[in-house]
Amino acid sequence: MPHQFGEGTVAETDKPLLIKRYASRRLYNTETSDYVTLEDIAAFIREGREVQIVDLKSGDDLTRQYLLQIIAEHESKGESVLPVDVLTDLVRSYTSQASSVVPQFLAASFEMLREGQSKMMENMAKANPMARMPGFEAMQAQQEAFFKAMTGGMMAAKAPAKEEAGQSDDLDDIKKELAALQEKLSRMSR
Repeated sequence: MPHQFGEGTVAETDKPLLIKRYASRRLYNTETSDYVTLEDIAAFIREGREVQIVDLKSGDDLTRQYLLQIIAEHESKGESVLPVDVLTDLVRSYTSQASSVVPQFLAASFEMLREGQSKMMENMAKANPMARMPGFEAMQAQQEAFFKAMTGGMMAAKAPAKEEAGQSDDLDDIKKELAALQEKLSRMSR
């Protein structure tokens, strides 16, 4: 039986959720002892859970393969997140010198987005006089959940980032830095 959301069947833990793939290609959730679909796995990830998918017989880690499949299915359904030029640059990176830079660039870009979202929510709380009103924290939690749902969970902060000395709180600086990194990657892939 597939995972039913809202029933509390997924254990809250920091370790990755282990999913085993059987020879029949069915995916088995080892925590809840039931079969899951790709959409279930995508939902676990959107909820902030790390997953690891392994082949039962060989023990091979299949996580990357299934994550790419989830992305491809969402993109093919019209739930496009990745612009065509970004996809084109990714394809180019597999055949160029940029392939060594691309993973670090993408990881840094998503980290900046997570930090920016976290800081934005933090700044909203500081700047808002309503923050002292009863029930504000519940309302803020709802806003964060809404923001997470609207971004498909891709920018959900796993934990609040520590603020380093001299680090800018300005979202515009983050956007400019991301644009500069994207431009640099684009020049490298030519």
